[in-house]
Amino acid sequence: MTFHTYSQVWEEVFEMRKVKVERKTKEVDITVELDVDGTGNGEVETGIKFLDHILVTLAKHGLFDLKVKATGDLKHHVSEDVALVLGEALRKVVAKGKGIKRFGSAYVPMDDSLARATVDLGGRAYSIRNLRLMQPQIEDMKTADIEHFFDSLAQASKANMHITVIYGSNEHHKVEAAVKALALALRQALAVEPRIGDQVPSAKGVL
Repeated sequence: MTFHTYSQVWEEVFEMRKVKVERKTKEVDITVELDVDGTGNGEVETGIKFLDHILVTLAKHGLFDLKVKATGDLKHHVSEDVALVLGEALRKVVAKGKGIKRFGSAYVPMDDSLARATVDLGGRAYSIRNLRLMQPQIEDMKTADIEHFFDSLAQASKANMHITVIYGSNEHHKVEAAVKALALALRQALAVEPRIGDQVPSAKGVL
Protein backbone atom coordinates (compact mmCIF):
# COMPACT_ATOMS: atom_id res chain seq x y z
CA MET A 1 0.00 0.00 0.00
CA THR A 2 1.29 3.45 -0.88
CA PHE A 3 0.93 6.07 1.82
CA HIS A 4 0.32 9.68 0.84
CA THR A 5 0.89 12.88 2.76
CA TYR A 6 -2.03 15.23 3.21
CA SER A 7 -0.52 17.69 0.72
CA GLN A 8 -0.05 14.99 -1.92
CA VAL A 9 -3.66 13.92 -1.60
CA TRP A 10 -4.74 17.53 -1.81
CA GLU A 11 -2.75 18.25 -4.96
CA GLU A 12 -3.37 15.00 -6.82
CA VAL A 13 -6.96 14.19 -5.93
CA PHE A 14 -8.81 17.38 -5.11
CA GLU A 15 -8.62 19.47 -8.24
CA MET A 16 -12.40 19.77 -8.55
CA ARG A 17 -13.31 20.98 -5.08
CA LYS A 18 -14.46 24.30 -6.53
CA VAL A 19 -17.15 24.26 -9.20
CA LYS A 20 -19.65 26.46 -11.01
CA VAL A 21 -22.94 25.13 -12.35
CA GLU A 22 -25.59 26.99 -14.31
CA ARG A 23 -29.16 26.14 -15.25
CA LYS A 24 -31.27 28.19 -17.62
CA THR A 25 -34.76 27.15 -18.68
CA LYS A 26 -37.97 28.92 -19.61
CA GLU A 27 -38.78 28.90 -15.90
CA VAL A 28 -35.52 29.68 -14.08
CA ASP A 29 -32.06 31.22 -14.42
CA ILE A 30 -29.71 29.87 -11.75
CA THR A 31 -25.96 30.07 -11.11
CA VAL A 32 -24.27 28.24 -8.24
CA GLU A 33 -20.60 28.58 -7.33
CA LEU A 34 -19.42 26.13 -4.68
CA ASP A 35 -16.07 25.76 -2.93
CA VAL A 36 -16.31 23.02 -0.29
CA ASP A 37 -12.94 24.02 1.18
CA GLY A 38 -14.06 27.51 2.03
CA THR A 39 -14.69 29.36 5.27
CA GLY A 40 -18.50 29.39 5.37
CA ASN A 41 -19.16 32.48 3.30
CA GLY A 42 -22.63 32.47 1.71
CA GLU A 43 -23.77 35.03 -0.85
CA VAL A 44 -27.29 34.09 -1.84
CA GLU A 45 -30.06 35.80 -3.78
CA THR A 46 -33.04 33.66 -4.72
CA GLY A 47 -35.96 36.01 -4.14
CA ILE A 48 -37.18 33.66 -1.37
CA LYS A 49 -36.01 34.86 2.02
CA PHE A 50 -36.35 31.56 3.86
CA LEU A 51 -34.55 29.69 1.06
CA ASP A 52 -31.75 32.27 1.30
CA HIS A 53 -31.60 31.55 5.04
CA ILE A 54 -31.41 27.79 4.42
CA LEU A 55 -28.56 28.17 1.91
CA VAL A 56 -26.55 30.66 3.96
CA THR A 57 -26.91 28.37 7.00
CA LEU A 58 -25.79 25.36 4.96
CA ALA A 59 -22.72 27.25 3.78
CA LYS A 60 -21.84 28.61 7.23
CA HIS A 61 -21.85 25.27 9.03
CA GLY A 62 -20.58 23.18 6.11
CA LEU A 63 -17.66 25.62 5.78
CA PHE A 64 -18.55 26.03 2.12
CA ASP A 65 -18.06 29.21 0.15
CA LEU A 66 -21.35 29.36 -1.72
CA LYS A 67 -22.69 31.87 -4.22
CA VAL A 68 -26.22 31.45 -5.51
CA LYS A 69 -28.02 33.76 -7.91
CA ALA A 70 -31.49 32.61 -8.90
CA THR A 71 -34.54 34.07 -10.57
CA GLY A 72 -37.66 32.35 -11.83
CA ASP A 73 -41.35 32.46 -12.50
CA LEU A 74 -42.59 30.57 -9.42
CA LYS A 75 -41.20 29.97 -5.95
CA HIS A 76 -41.67 26.23 -6.40
CA HIS A 77 -39.56 26.20 -9.57
CA VAL A 78 -36.84 28.35 -7.99
CA SER A 79 -36.54 26.29 -4.79
CA GLU A 80 -36.59 22.98 -6.66
CA ASP A 81 -34.08 23.99 -9.31
CA VAL A 82 -31.71 25.64 -6.84
CA ALA A 83 -31.59 22.29 -5.05
CA LEU A 84 -30.96 20.49 -8.34
CA VAL A 85 -28.12 22.83 -9.31
CA LEU A 86 -26.54 22.72 -5.86
CA GLY A 87 -26.84 18.94 -5.91
CA GLU A 88 -25.15 18.79 -9.30
CA ALA A 89 -22.35 20.97 -7.93
CA LEU A 90 -21.88 18.60 -4.99
CA ARG A 91 -21.80 15.64 -7.36
CA LYS A 92 -19.12 17.31 -9.48
CA VAL A 93 -17.06 17.95 -6.35
CA VAL A 94 -17.34 14.31 -5.29
CA ALA A 95 -16.49 13.16 -8.83
CA LYS A 96 -15.20 9.58 -8.48
CA GLY A 97 -14.96 9.91 -4.71
CA LYS A 98 -11.22 9.44 -4.43
CA GLY A 99 -9.79 10.26 -1.02
CA ILE A 100 -12.96 11.44 0.73
CA LYS A 101 -14.49 10.04 3.90
CA ARG A 102 -17.81 9.54 2.03
CA PHE A 103 -20.03 9.16 5.12
CA GLY A 104 -21.11 11.81 7.58
CA SER A 105 -23.55 12.22 10.43
CA ALA A 106 -24.51 14.87 12.96
CA TYR A 107 -27.03 15.82 15.63
CA VAL A 108 -27.91 19.48 16.11
CA PRO A 109 -30.15 21.10 18.76
CA MET A 110 -31.94 24.38 18.03
CA ASP A 111 -33.70 25.51 21.18
CA ASP A 112 -36.80 23.29 21.36
CA SER A 113 -35.80 21.17 18.35
CA LEU A 114 -33.33 18.35 17.80
CA ALA A 115 -32.38 17.10 14.32
CA ARG A 116 -30.22 14.32 12.94
CA ALA A 117 -28.70 14.02 9.46
CA THR A 118 -26.74 11.13 7.98
CA VAL A 119 -25.33 11.13 4.46
CA ASP A 120 -23.55 8.79 2.09
CA LEU A 121 -21.96 10.34 -1.00
CA GLY A 122 -21.74 6.93 -2.63
CA GLY A 123 -23.52 7.70 -5.90
CA ARG A 124 -26.93 6.29 -5.00
CA ALA A 125 -29.72 8.86 -4.76
CA TYR A 126 -32.12 8.27 -1.89
CA SER A 127 -33.93 10.66 0.41
CA ILE A 128 -35.56 9.86 3.73
CA ARG A 129 -36.72 12.93 5.59
CA ASN A 130 -39.12 13.56 8.41
CA LEU A 131 -39.09 17.20 9.41
CA ARG A 132 -42.26 16.91 11.51
CA LEU A 133 -43.61 20.11 9.98
CA MET A 134 -47.20 20.86 10.91
CA GLN A 135 -47.87 24.21 9.23
CA PRO A 136 -48.43 24.73 5.48
CA GLN A 137 -45.91 27.58 5.29
CA ILE A 138 -42.80 28.78 7.13
CA GLU A 139 -41.91 32.42 6.65
CA ASP A 140 -42.28 33.01 2.88
CA MET A 141 -41.82 29.38 1.79
CA LYS A 142 -44.37 26.57 1.52
CA THR A 143 -43.67 23.54 3.66
CA ALA A 144 -44.05 21.28 0.61
CA ASP A 145 -41.31 23.26 -1.17
CA ILE A 146 -38.99 22.97 1.83
CA GLU A 147 -39.43 19.21 1.93
CA HIS A 148 -39.02 18.95 -1.85
CA PHE A 149 -35.79 20.96 -1.62
CA PHE A 150 -34.15 18.21 0.45
CA ASP A 151 -35.43 15.47 -1.86
CA SER A 152 -34.18 17.28 -4.98
CA LEU A 153 -30.78 17.91 -3.37
CA ALA A 154 -30.36 14.20 -2.65
CA GLN A 155 -31.50 13.27 -6.14
CA ALA A 156 -29.12 15.60 -7.96
CA SER A 157 -26.11 14.91 -5.73
CA LYS A 158 -26.70 11.15 -6.03
CA ALA A 159 -26.43 10.86 -2.28
CA ASN A 160 -28.25 9.06 0.47
CA MET A 161 -29.64 11.75 2.77
CA HIS A 162 -31.57 10.72 5.85
CA ILE A 163 -32.77 13.82 7.69
CA THR A 164 -34.97 13.59 10.77
CA VAL A 165 -36.30 16.10 13.25
CA ILE A 166 -36.48 14.01 16.40
CA TYR A 167 -38.64 16.51 18.25
CA GLY A 168 -39.52 20.19 18.29
CA SER A 169 -42.34 22.69 18.54
CA ASN A 170 -41.19 25.71 16.52
CA GLU A 171 -41.40 25.14 12.75
CA HIS A 172 -38.55 27.51 11.90
CA HIS A 173 -36.30 25.87 14.49
CA LYS A 174 -37.06 22.39 13.17
CA VAL A 175 -35.90 23.30 9.67
CA GLU A 176 -32.88 25.24 10.87
CA ALA A 177 -31.74 22.34 13.06
CA ALA A 178 -32.14 19.98 10.11
CA VAL A 179 -30.13 22.24 7.79
CA LYS A 180 -27.33 22.65 10.32
CA ALA A 181 -27.18 18.89 10.87
CA LEU A 182 -27.03 18.31 7.11
CA ALA A 183 -24.26 20.90 6.76
CA LEU A 184 -22.13 19.19 9.41
CA ALA A 185 -22.77 15.75 7.91
CA LEU A 186 -21.76 16.94 4.43
CA ARG A 187 -18.68 18.67 5.82
CA GLN A 188 -17.63 15.38 7.42
CA ALA A 189 -18.39 13.26 4.34
CA LEU A 190 -16.45 15.58 2.01
CA ALA A 191 -13.40 15.74 4.27
CA VAL A 192 -10.07 14.39 3.08
CA GLU A 193 -9.02 11.04 4.52
CA PRO A 194 -5.22 11.00 4.08
CA ARG A 195 -4.90 7.33 5.04
CA ILE A 196 -6.60 6.15 1.84
CA GLY A 197 -4.64 8.43 -0.47
CA ASP A 198 -6.22 8.47 -3.94
CA GLN A 199 -8.30 5.36 -3.35
CA VAL A 200 -12.08 5.24 -3.57
CA PRO A 201 -13.88 4.57 -0.25
CA SER A 202 -15.79 1.56 -1.54
CA ALA A 203 -15.23 -2.21 -1.50
CA LYS A 204 -16.33 -2.20 -5.16
CA GLY A 205 -13.57 0.23 -6.11
CA VAL A 206 -16.03 2.74 -7.59
CA LEU A 207 -18.83 4.97 -6.33
